[in-house]
Amino acid sequence: MPGVWFDHIGIACESNEKSEKFWSLLGFNVTGQEENLQQGVKIRFMQGNDAPQPRLELLEPISEDTPVGRFISKRGAGVQQVALATDDLAALLDILKSNNVRLINEEPVQGAGGSMISFIHPSSTGGVLVELVQKEA
Repeated sequence: MPGVWFDHIGIACESNEKSEKFWSLLGFNVTGQEENLQQGVKIRFMQGNDAPQPRLELLEPISEDTPVGRFISKRGAGVQQVALATDDLAALLDILKSNNVRLINEEPVQGAGGSMISFIHPSSTGGVLVELVQKEA
């Protein structure tokens, strides 16, 4: 069985800049940012000073017609996904598929920071969108 651990919590927001102000008050610092055009999102990474993982990812949609944009339109801003890291994404996806877990991405796609990601449909997780992440080697 591949190793699995918490990686980050993705928070859908209308403005990363505005959301950052609140999280900064709690001691989180910006550790980076990037745009993922494939996912249609601007990402701002935040980490607590002394806290171990998970970190926060503020997710601002590039347009309304993106996964995060549709999430905000339907449910409003808030926790959009919980991300779990793994050391072998392909093996983990095979295990999930063989157990009839509904996947949004049956094959990994490009994620933030050079990682590969895949999403598990909330219907298989008790209502939570779960992102699986394998960091760049």
